[in-house]
Amino acid sequence: MGIVSQEPVTRLSALASISLLVAAAPLYAAETAALDLPAGRLSDAVATLAAQTGASVSAADGMIWSMRVAPLRGRMSAEEALRRLLRGSRGRLVSLGGNSFRIVPAAPVLARRAAPQVQPQPIESEDEGQAIIVTASKRDTRLRDFAGSVSLLDGTDLSFGGEQGMESILARVASLSSTHLGAGRNKLFIRGIADSSFTGPTQATVGQYLGDMRLTYNAPDPDLRLYDIQSVEILEGPQGTLYGAGSLGGVIRIVRNAPALGETGGALSAGLSATQHGDPSGDIGGMINLPVLGDRVAVRAVGYGITEGGYIDDVWRRKQDVNRTRIAGGRATLRVDAGDGWTVDLGGVYQDNHGRDSQYADAAIGGLNRASRLPGGFDADYALGEVVVTKRWDDISFLSSTGLIRQHLDERYDATMAAIGERQFRQRNTTHMFATENRLWRPTRDGYGWVLGGSYTRNRTDLERSLGPVGMPVAVTGVSNRIRELTLYGEASVEPVRGLTLTGGARYTRSKLGGGADDPLPAFSAAIEAARAAIIASRTEKRLLPSASVSAALVPGLLVFARYQQGFRPGGLAIESGFVRRFRNDKVSTLETGLRYGARGRDPVDLSLSLSYTSWDNIQADFIDGGGLPSTDNIGDGRIYSLSGAVGWRPLRGLTLDLAATYNDSRVTDPSSALLLALAAAPVNSFTGARTGGQSRIPNVARFTTRLGLDYRVPLSEALEFRINGWARYIGKSRLGIGPILGDLQGDYLDTAVTARIGRPDLGVSLSVTNLTDAIGNRFALGTPFATTGGGQITPLRPRTIRIGVDTSF
Repeated sequence: MGIVSQEPVTRLSALASISLLVAAAPLYAAETAALDLPAGRLSDAVATLAAQTGASVSAADGMIWSMRVAPLRGRMSAEEALRRLLRGSRGRLVSLGGNSFRIVPAAPVLARRAAPQVQPQPIESEDEGQAIIVTASKRDTRLRDFAGSVSLLDGTDLSFGGEQGMESILARVASLSSTHLGAGRNKLFIRGIADSSFTGPTQATVGQYLGDMRLTYNAPDPDLRLYDIQSVEILEGPQGTLYGAGSLGGVIRIVRNAPALGETGGALSAGLSATQHGDPSGDIGGMINLPVLGDRVAVRAVGYGITEGGYIDDVWRRKQDVNRTRIAGGRATLRVDAGDGWTVDLGGVYQDNHGRDSQYADAAIGGLNRASRLPGGFDADYALGEVVVTKRWDDISFLSSTGLIRQHLDERYDATMAAIGERQFRQRNTTHMFATENRLWRPTRDGYGWVLGGSYTRNRTDLERSLGPVGMPVAVTGVSNRIRELTLYGEASVEPVRGLTLTGGARYTRSKLGGGADDPLPAFSAAIEAARAAIIASRTEKRLLPSASVSAALVPGLLVFARYQQGFRPGGLAIESGFVRRFRNDKVSTLETGLRYGARGRDPVDLSLSLSYTSWDNIQADFIDGGGLPSTDNIGDGRIYSLSGAVGWRPLRGLTLDLAATYNDSRVTDPSSALLLALAAAPVNSFTGARTGGQSRIPNVARFTTRLGLDYRVPLSEALEFRINGWARYIGKSRLGIGPILGDLQGDYLDTAVTARIGRPDLGVSLSVTNLTDAIGNRFALGTPFATTGGGQITPLRPRTIRIGVDTSF
């Protein structure tokens, strides 16, 4: 085995240490031992193997641990023993380097099961002629060939220590950020491309997908819970060629564990949490996989319920822990092996989020306290129905996905004014979307690869608003936005010489936009009525988005790349001071260069580095209008420089260290008249003494973000393994938005967590602690736009929380 020198680190010794690690990796797996593994469940045999060899073994699907295996005796390596145990099963072994392995679903054997798996496996062994696959590339591009910045997250790691939805992803990716209004009402941002704080008419800057189904269009992140997830892939943007409108910042793709044909199994996890200064919490979630018709039809279902205790006290109403949140939902997929290589998946998703009150505090009062006359709160529900059809020939694949989505968000804000009395502002955002996409692709093998596809999306969003005393609200002007979008796209790669890949592509989009006003102010003249009719009239926008990239494998394991890509969002209708008006489409163009060495979890050392420049035209962003209500407009042109890097290192068997950082320098370089008026009207902040909104930085973009992580695994006995995972994440300063109220500072805090688990692969107990320092912080500087405290609003971190959990699979 490799030995790392403990002498003081110099440049020479550091290089020597890395060389030793690289050289030692294959030796770990090659060591042999006298093994005596019992018959019975695979989990028991693997636990014994771990005790006898020190091997670390994980599985993409916990159901495989219940598989029955024969006894195994003899002198062999851990890898050879695992391959023998899995021989003829539905599992396939992947070597992660060193003495670490992962069991993933095996590719189906045609004689036994005609239908292939819909999703290619994200992690495959290089020494088997396979590679880590970036499925979000839409053509099974190998990671070693992918020209761009990508983060690949393992599903079991995301749920380790308790399921937290999008928070689990945010904690692991330095370039990803979010607003923090509550589950089901947040907006996500990648690589500093951020627009606004509210859920308004603008399309999202990040495309979110569940498998191949688009989750949203211009609605907030539904924050689906990540139970029974295989992996998550994050492509930094823009990704206009493959994903079209709404992928300016990038794409987040969640890959579910697919139904296992002919298998019965399940999993269950539960936990209880205690929060300092707050109420207790609890969570429970489970999965079951059942055969319906032999090995031709199977169903896989997931259900969960989560209660997050409150921790904000309202001193005016004399109520404690007012911001309790309840989340309940589930999903199910029915898989049909239709024969001759065809597979059909019928699926459904539903989740309901209820926030009893807003989760902001008032820094002027101090601590986790605020003084509000009326409760805030929200209700957010999400429903999706989908049909996915796949067909795979020898080297060409076909996929068709079609879905219907309904998303509803009801938000309530305390709008009390001293001179007016108690008032509540209520905003209801309802979205209906139909989306379908069909594509053919050939992975890049033997020097070339391609993808060709088309999609159609129909989306309608209705924004209704009311303002007034509780129980007697008065409707204020709302707006509806409608869009029909038809696209054709293609991308191709060629390898003129070994190790050099050239890629080019384009996407053509034709969008028809329309909408109208709800409860508009009366038109006092024919001219005003004619102008209003012209504003809401249907119109058509056309857009061609080109892309190009080049990548070169200079030495084994090292890829250097450069790429150019564009992205856009269509315009729409917004409300300002009771009147409906248009805002224009915006567009980004990005030039990026970077390098990537090794692969996380497989190689002793991995490294990625990226530098990009983004030009952003007609930026769509939020501000507060003269009536104190949120509105949307184009604030001008801007630019963003972004530098990001990540490194992973395995200095010892079972120990992994990782470090990531992102730096963004964003500016509005050519402000619009709307922005100049907003900045001129910005008052002096009574809390900070600074001029509110007096800045030209793009909102919601932290200049600096960094993350440090640690993961350590060690066998304790023939049956038990101990694992501990911890991380610390620093979020730098950013601005909430543009203009009065929205120009406040936020960020500049440190978040931390640590989780330990002891148990077998199929049964374990865990202990987690989040926010170790019990910091307050300021994740988001907005609770209600009607507050009169002038800059005192903060959204604090959840106080120190301890969770005890149990997980099992069968």
